[in-house]
Amino acid sequence: MPMPVLYCRDPLNPRRVDEHFAPEAQEVRAAGGAVALIDHDALLGGDAQEAVARVPAGLGSAWYRGWMIPADRYAALAEALGRRGTELLVTPEEYRTAHELPGWYRVFADITPASAWRPTKPGERVTSEDLAVLAEPLPRGAGIVKDYVKSRKHEWEQACFIPDLADTAGLTRVVRRFVELQEESLTGGVVLRAFEEFSRLESVAAEVRVWWLDGRPRMLTPHPDSPSGRGLAPDLDHIGSAVRRLGCRFVTTDVALRTDGVWRVVEVGDGQVSDLHRSSSRGELAALLVGP
Repeated sequence: MPMPVLYCRDPLNPRRVDEHFAPEAQEVRAAGGAVALIDHDALLGGDAQEAVARVPAGLGSAWYRGWMIPADRYAALAEALGRRGTELLVTPEEYRTAHELPGWYRVFADITPASAWRPTKPGERVTSEDLAVLAEPLPRGAGIVKDYVKSRKHEWEQACFIPDLADTAGLTRVVRRFVELQEESLTGGVVLRAFEEFSRLESVAAEVRVWWLDGRPRMLTPHPDSPSGRGLAPDLDHIGSAVRRLGCRFVTTDVALRTDGVWRVVEVGDGQVSDLHRSSSRGELAALLVGP
């Protein structure tokens, strides 16, 4: 039986799929799958029951495909769906593990930039002393700051890149600006990562997104921010073993070629909330979700 997929509804037309995901949902229907809608805004607002009001009762097992959801809200979504007879194929525990860096980092530590983190609340003023302690175990040199899920790489110099992790004043300035700009969307805490130089295409890191289902690589697409990425063929053997140890059903790994010729994992994510490159086939992903 084809697997149902839950999409975010269009905020302006509650009967339709959000326009960003509409082409993919159309492919799901063409492949014989069922589509149901959730209210992403209601979920983020804390009303999970209202968020699932349009999901048919007794739908059975289903995927979610849509905008990112904080891990606690995802757990609330799973609970609300369960009361309506629908079980998400990715459990809340699996979602948090793949979605947040502290959940996946230790499994990938040998093949991803060295990282350290501390829980941080939105708007919290992190002290220079705390940041110096956080940076101390990392390799000397440059780094970046992000939260458990996202960076602000489009504000590279003011809120992402740290030229020297040992420069406590510079480190503090960038981290505080990052926390300030993240506002209430700061997820989990502050993460410091060692900076690694990657090969580039058209001034953007040559990055590929690998889609894994049940430990197997099923799709290879350019990273959504990449101008291209076609023709890149990452070595997946060592990455695959880490994905299987992670034990999550639907995972994406963003991998980039370091300038020394070594493929590195830049980011791990839950496949349900991972975006597709504009050139990628929505039909291919739909077949992956709906098929056996």
